[in-house]
Amino acid sequence: MARYTGNVCRLCRREGYKLFLKGTRCESEKCAVDRRNVPPGMNVRARTRRLSDYGVHLREKQKVKRIYGLMERQFKRYFRMAERMRGNTGTNLLSLLERRLDNVVDASGMAMSRPHARQRINHGHFTVNGRKVDVPSYLVRPGDVVGTAVRERSQQATADCLTLAGEKVIPNWIVVDSGAKTVKIVNNPSREDVRFQDIQEQFIVELCSK
Repeated sequence: MARYTGNVCRLCRREGYKLFLKGTRCESEKCAVDRRNVPPGMNVRARTRRLSDYGVHLREKQKVKRIYGLMERQFKRYFRMAERMRGNTGTNLLSLLERRLDNVVDASGMAMSRPHARQRINHGHFTVNGRKVDVPSYLVRPGDVVGTAVRERSQQATADCLTLAGEKVIPNWIVVDSGAKTVKIVNNPSREDVRFQDIQEQFIVELCSK
């Protein structure tokens, strides 16, 4: 599966928004958005011009794709799934993205960032209901238990991440057991449970529904 391998700080600068792709670095004085909050590139006029309505909608879609580490084909697949579900399409889309295994691992504090969670999952450090899952896009369901592999290296890495996470705010739809190094999914995430509350999902629906 294709993925972005370039400088992730450029992505934050392009959106003018902290995407938290480098974990604790994003909260330090080294954050690129805090140090230089202008879009990357050489053409200053093009970088500062006013966006059209289409541009505003497109930037919102790009922001969500970059927050969750998705390519265009993956994003379209989630949008089609959200359209087929009952209820608000935008809310359904965000709920599906929040249920991704890499997002759960990141939100629980068992990884330093979402890219780090994706890497750890690909390397087989996590299980779902006792079975190894190495697919970051795996969608968890209420009742699922995400655990750490029994290998000593996996257990130690998770313990280190939980220690560094400290007082990280845990979403209401998951319960973290730091001692057992597990995460239980208690229900599906609601719109209020999405960590990036300023996402304008209606812009994405309007853009993708055309």
